[in-house]
Amino acid sequence: MTIFIQSLDYNLWDLIVDSPNLPTVTLENGDVVPKPRNIYDDNDRKRVQINAKAKHIIICAINSNDFNRISSCISAKEMWDRLQVTYEGTNQVKEANISMLVHE
Repeated sequence: MTIFIQSLDYNLWDLIVDSPNLPTVTLENGDVVPKPRNIYDDNDRKRVQINAKAKHIIICAINSNDFNRISSCISAKEMWDRLQVTYEGTNQVKEANISMLVHE
């Protein structure tokens, strides 16, 4: 899937790996919240569009069980991270598997 996404558009892969960088605004009290869609500028729309494109590619490549796991995710990065943990496990799981294989 990594190679497939990279072959379509490497910017999509960067977005998945680095984070979605979705438009936000800082409120007077210092809280950072998602920017309302009615005040998006062209750059904001471009960032949202590339996230939507990456999400679409991920959703088209998975089965219905995986879709149920990631359907509530807001960003492609969040989807990817959830799938990665599902199929590869956390770092602790990976290290435990390596230790078990070495021991065998």
